[in-house]
Amino acid sequence: MVTDTTTSTEPDRVSRTKNPKVAGVLLAAGGGRRLGGLPKALLRHRGRPLIEHAVRSLRNGGCGPLHVVLGASADEVRARADLTGCAVSVNPDWEEGMGSSLRLGLAALSAADADAALVLLVDQPGIGAEAVARVRLAYRSRTSLAAASYGGERGHPVLFGADRWRDIAAAAEGDRGARTYLREHRDALALVECADVAEAYDIDTVRDLGRLE
Repeated sequence: MVTDTTTSTEPDRVSRTKNPKVAGVLLAAGGGRRLGGLPKALLRHRGRPLIEHAVRSLRNGGCGPLHVVLGASADEVRARADLTGCAVSVNPDWEEGMGSSLRLGLAALSAADADAALVLLVDQPGIGAEAVARVRLAYRSRTSLAAASYGGERGHPVLFGADRWRDIAAAAEGDRGARTYLREHRDALALVECADVAEAYDIDTVRDLGRLE
């Protein structure tokens, strides 16, 4: 009699390697201090709040589940933007900078059973689903670390394998987000060129508003 020693979890492991569960994390907590205090999430772009475009980029780029981190004027953003299908967290410490929102976003994924998180910023409307999909495809394992690049310069979105979340959260602080962690682990970082499908500008100042349609 031959005993089958294959564990029941082996097919699942192989399947998840080939088709990983990559959660989308949208950081949208900023208060727009250099924009007169209007939350960036509610800036109008193509007739809708900017946050909706970012959510669509994550969804159409193959990410799921989707987690949105709000902060400034969170109630107003919920009321005026369609966040259907997204889990929403509110960062009470949003004024501390992007690092606190990143920590909250990664913590919110603890029950999602995701293999990786793909992080996008709400104030970069030039980054769409094509760039998201490219970076998502850079996943190789739960230790993967990848980022979009523009002319060889690292940018967003960024993909973090689940086995790295704890260390990334521990290093995230202020407005640096994960920059310190990425710099210290640059040898493990896969850069995915996206300049042909996206533009990595930020909407930070009144002058930048001219980039919105």
